[in-house]
Amino acid sequence: MRVSRRSLTASALISALVVVGLPVADAAPQPYLVGRGISDVTGPAAENGMMGYSAFDQKTTGVHQRQRSRAFVVVDQASGKRVVYVNADLAMIFRAVQEAVLAKLQTRYGSLYTRENVLLSATHAHAGPGGYSHNLAYNLSILGMQPQTLNAITDGITESVVRAHEDLKPGELSLGRGELTDASVNRSRVAFEQNPAADKAYFPRAIDPAMTVLRFRQNGADVGAISWFATHNTSLTNKNTLISPDNKGYAAYQWEHDDRGVRYLEDRPGFVAAFPNTNAGDMSPNLNLRPGSGPTEDEVENTRIIGERQNRKAQQVFAGPQTPVTGGVDYRMRFVDMSAVAVDGRYTTDGRPGTTCPGVVGASTMAGSVEDGPAIPGFREGMTSPWKQLFEPLDVEVPQWLRDCQYPKASLVPTGLVRATPNVLPLQIVKIGPLHLVAVPGEVTIVAGLRIRKAVAAEAGVPVENVLVQGYANDYSQYVTTPEEYDLQQYEGGSTLFGRNTLPAYQQEFAKLAASLRAGTPLAPGATPAKPPFTEINLQTGVVFDDKPSGREFGDVLTEPATTYARGQTATAVFVTGHPKNNLHRNGTFLEVQRLVGGRWTRHADDGDWSTRYRWQREGVANSNATITWTIPADTLAGTYRIVHHGDWKNGWTGAITPFTGTTRTFTVG
Repeated sequence: MRVSRRSLTASALISALVVVGLPVADAAPQPYLVGRGISDVTGPAAENGMMGYSAFDQKTTGVHQRQRSRAFVVVDQASGKRVVYVNADLAMIFRAVQEAVLAKLQTRYGSLYTRENVLLSATHAHAGPGGYSHNLAYNLSILGMQPQTLNAITDGITESVVRAHEDLKPGELSLGRGELTDASVNRSRVAFEQNPAADKAYFPRAIDPAMTVLRFRQNGADVGAISWFATHNTSLTNKNTLISPDNKGYAAYQWEHDDRGVRYLEDRPGFVAAFPNTNAGDMSPNLNLRPGSGPTEDEVENTRIIGERQNRKAQQVFAGPQTPVTGGVDYRMRFVDMSAVAVDGRYTTDGRPGTTCPGVVGASTMAGSVEDGPAIPGFREGMTSPWKQLFEPLDVEVPQWLRDCQYPKASLVPTGLVRATPNVLPLQIVKIGPLHLVAVPGEVTIVAGLRIRKAVAAEAGVPVENVLVQGYANDYSQYVTTPEEYDLQQYEGGSTLFGRNTLPAYQQEFAKLAASLRAGTPLAPGATPAKPPFTEINLQTGVVFDDKPSGREFGDVLTEPATTYARGQTATAVFVTGHPKNNLHRNGTFLEVQRLVGGRWTRHADDGDWSTRYRWQREGVANSNATITWTIPADTLAGTYRIVHHGDWKNGWTGAITPFTGTTRTFTVG
């Protein structure tokens, strides 16, 4: 073999660097291409029902922090196989989102990205706009499908994937693990205690404390992390009406913005820190087991504290001992009709074959979780007598055979029979080296998660710690409890749609995917579910027109900030504005706090920052005001500042939407 002079020179240089102890860039092989991306998925900031608590009166009135999608692409250079992992600041991923994102990716990349190798997941934030499902049950409290919300989400997720794809560079991955014990509590302890002692022994505190961190590096530089931890993203209660990514979003913001200097509106690559959920079905961040309570009685402060605890632990794991990730990238996905799974006795609690049932909502579901947010008054957990009068619009009886199959659930509405909730669901496993991500389209309790992980680990031939349940993935079908937990019919059990054998069916079907992965054999994809009925219902009124007070213009300042502020104080300004639905300002902002630097105004903060609030309020029929506040952080530089509002108004005669900007007088901080 002929060796060039250039090769010899390079080899001699590397040898010399090693001798003198200097680092050698890219000296070690980098088995993967890795890329990361982030984009904005924030929907309408006013008069859009919020998703998560099923509270009909909880509608958006502004923005605390924007919601974002974080994407990672990993390519195995040996085989050419690739996977996309997405975690978005949303309550759930619905199939409407999955199908729309895949269609957009197909338009751009052809068959490169498919439902098999793209995993979409949500943090389970309950403080964002809803109405982005094709299933009626998940749009009811939002008054129907909201196309503007769906488009904002699917466009933002797609953009994050595109950015990750365009960011691909040689890199490496590593795994670290730790435990976090002060950011979750078991909100369904009475149900947890029904499980066998062997299962409970895995969780001595009745919580899953595991923090698993996947570290991303490109050419020796840290570029991102995915930090899995099980806790509900519900520090903010159903009384909150400002858009927020909640505690997990704050954890990501603190690592990216505060610790790594990422500025989202500058549109340049930066560190991406995702904080997805795992089996968080019975894990609450409300440590005092009351909505908005724990560790303090201030739900906003709790959001920050629980988020910071996740961030600090994740960074500790990130900086600690790491195990290099080696091995191939692979995936399996198939649709399964969860309403009619014949379950082998190996997975049932009594050793006899069993079956699942079409989805049914139980009475306990209507009670909500008293620890995180009660739903409809008059219902309580553990109910055994169905109340139906609140569900007359569906007007569907639960047939006796289905009641028997769902026993001991107090069956209210057969949502699966009318396809108001999905029966056919996407089940997926993504493998990155030894790490197996089990994408479950629902909320899995910690013991249910353990059983799924054990089933997959046994078939895949890997330790249980290398199998993670990725909840809230690809679609949504409410809860997955153990049969023992189901029998008690607490909120989670009443929300387990497919009956007592829901978990055994998942164990069995995910085990099939794992066995296929290990053997390298294909699986039939299953029947693609059809689009359900009632998808286009929308009772929410749109923007008709915007008006302003006599003698005023859009953008006028109604209330000026004070002339001087100390750090820790809050600057406030009120503007004449238009409806936020006129322009979502996605990848932009409704506000800026600007600082005078060298005679030029520079953006200091925007509506994605923790320190700012944008609140919209209707005044009369078509007038509205925007109240912008900035709570001045302790590390704010002394200087001259002003507040700027960016809005848009709609002409009632022509329908034209016109942007405007309003600016306050200056004020000093110091």
